[in-house]
Amino acid sequence: MSNIDFNESPHRRLNILTGEWVLVSPHRTKRPWQGKNEEPAPLSDVDYDPNCYLCPGNERAGGAVNPIYTEAWAFTNDFAALLQDVPHQTFEKGLLKAETETGICRVVCFSPNHSLTLPLMEIADIKKVIELWQKEFVELGGHDDINYVQIFENKGGIMGCSNPHPHGQIWSQRSIPEEIKKKGANLLAYWDKNKRSLLEAYLEQELEEKERILIENEHFVALVPYWAVWPYETMIIPRKKHADISTFSDEEKLAYAEILKALTIKMDNIFKTSFPYSAGIHQAPTDGKEHPEWHMHMSFYPPLLRSASVKKFMVGYEMFANPQRDITAEMAADKIRSQSDIHYSKEL
Repeated sequence: MSNIDFNESPHRRLNILTGEWVLVSPHRTKRPWQGKNEEPAPLSDVDYDPNCYLCPGNERAGGAVNPIYTEAWAFTNDFAALLQDVPHQTFEKGLLKAETETGICRVVCFSPNHSLTLPLMEIADIKKVIELWQKEFVELGGHDDINYVQIFENKGGIMGCSNPHPHGQIWSQRSIPEEIKKKGANLLAYWDKNKRSLLEAYLEQELEEKERILIENEHFVALVPYWAVWPYETMIIPRKKHADISTFSDEEKLAYAEILKALTIKMDNIFKTSFPYSAGIHQAPTDGKEHPEWHMHMSFYPPLLRSASVKKFMVGYEMFANPQRDITAEMAADKIRSQSDIHYSKEL
């Protein structure tokens, strides 16, 4: 039997966290491209924008005025997707079923500087963002009616970001989101069988193979997951099992900030653009139960594939059948790993 070259042949890979498969079609990278092209967004060089709803001292769309904040700062979203004071009610009629949902949505401004994305921020200031994430996670998760806290960032207009001022969001809610249910079930099944974290075992194998490792320090590892769906999808995993970010030591917060900056610099450098992505932290629910199975991790889902202007769309087969990608995780890891550690805007 001949050995198959997985960098050349179509194949499927299993996402051990969700239990779902992704179709990988590396031979498709050779096809000619005649699709849509767009100009990449230039880096902003404006420290303060008087028309920005998120800059210090400015009035927001809802009428509230921002304080003159000098570091990472959070506030309750003026146009929140979830509201706290909705009375609980259910509806069921035949096959139609619904129930009200409650929650609290927060906005996290990373910096008072309008132009500073994570790769351009100082490590000490990124650490303050992490500390604010911790504070928000603990406070929101402490509410009796909040059972999950989702921290995320949509970077770039093509990811639906409505304001260019570098910021993220936190949606906390009563129910456990579907993606967390899927991951939680697989994490728990592995824990019950092995009395060990699934991601601890996975990280051990990745560190042995080295093929998909991008950056590592004493406390964290950044890699391209074996089952990645998005072209340059990456994941940050702490070496030590933490169910959530609240238990990071000061040293770990600094190491997390260092790897966040290093990884996002390499991403920007791939196509010499402010690399768009959706990034999110998955961690244990805040439902008051013990979750020894959970090992927090942060994922980045960037849509760019061939250049700063050519995006990977989840359409057609992906929408109706199965996630699919055109480059292997190993190809993506090689590309990211080869990038300079210095941001392209800083190179002479």
